Amino acid sequence: MHYQALLSDGLAPRVAVLAADVERKLPELIESTVRQIRAEMPVYADARFVTHAELRASVRANLEHVMRTLRGSDGPDLAQAHATARARALQGAPLPELLRAYRIGLTEVWHRFVELTAREQDLAGLVAATTAIWALVDDLAEALTTAYRDTTAEVLVAHQNRRSALVEALFAGGTATEGTLWDIARVLDLSLDGTFVVVAAETPRLGQEPLPQIEARLRGLHHASAWRLTPDLQVGVVSLRDPAASKAVVELVREHPVGRVGISPVFTGLGNTARALHLARVALSSMTPGTPGLVQFTESPLAGLVASAPEASVQLAHHVLQPVLDLPGDDRNVLLLTLRAWFDCQGSTKLTSERMFCHPNTIRHRLKRITEELGRSLTNPADIAELGAALRALNLFPETAHLPAPR
Repeated sequence: MHYQALLSDGLAPRVAVLAADVERKLPELIESTVRQIRAEMPVYADARFVTHAELRASVRANLEHVMRTLRGSDGPDLAQAHATARARALQGAPLPELLRAYRIGLTEVWHRFVELTAREQDLAGLVAATTAIWALVDDLAEALTTAYRDTTAEVLVAHQNRRSALVEALFAGGTATEGTLWDIARVLDLSLDGTFVVVAAETPRLGQEPLPQIEARLRGLHHASAWRLTPDLQVGVVSLRDPAASKAVVELVREHPVGRVGISPVFTGLGNTARALHLARVALSSMTPGTPGLVQFTESPLAGLVASAPEASVQLAHHVLQPVLDLPGDDRNVLLLTLRAWFDCQGSTKLTSERMFCHPNTIRHRLKRITEELGRSLTNPADIAELGAALRALNLFPETAHLPAPR
């Protein structure tokens, strides 16, 4: 039963008379309530969230509102309960402890009514007061719970907004100073000088996470992480216990791929996150659109150089490989595959033929044609370096292979 319903039952006048008598000793009631709360509740005895002075002031304010309600003929005044619940939520005090403190306070009020009605042998008054007090307990508990949860939700949204802004700043790079990096590391619970990888996963549709619950799943492996969802990507930076732990992270991400996922090389220092995101995106873009899969960028000086300058790298690829890129599709693909295999096999014709399941003479013929088309030598170190860089660029940015040469 709610307190408002009691007013229509005719109990209010009798309760009001008793409340007026109890209120005359309000200072004693306040002190006994404070003592009882501190005796029964370590969280208040230790002043863990609320100082003793704040506790006494809160008890006074709430008991004054309770007595005003019991003395009046209107509905309960829940403003103080709302204010107290909001304050405790902002302080991080647990809701069950707050509700228990209120029950202790209302029990102390009830004890005063028991003493008063016992002296006068007023059983009807005791029943009326008991009914009123416990109905008020229900109203207060509902008000406290609602205000506490509303405030907690506000705090969570504010925290998420700040966390999201800091993650965005981390991935954007450039503007982050050492001071802001410290702040970012503290709020995101990441080590400033730790070891990390960045994950970039393609979203299946707007607003849908391709890696649901990934932060909690990583936490289960003792890896802290921070994530951000954009219209086309879900990106995250993952803290590793040690560089070798990246394998476990890759396997976890690989479990349920719904699209393309790119992972950066392992890197050190939170300030390098923006560059790592770029490499993760490069790894993602190396896969065919619409095909689920995972690729981790393999770091090397040449790969890093090519990835760090996409436009210049694409220009290099077209400048060096344009004659082959201009060939009909089948010819172009066979020659490019052969040249890639030759580089992967350290220039061994025999190993290249085994990889491509054809005779060594076939490989020699294709390599000869490549040198003729490109006007470059596979024995000249300078030509080999340019060809290797061009192939690397073509591999990292495959969508540019069939586009007109940059001007």
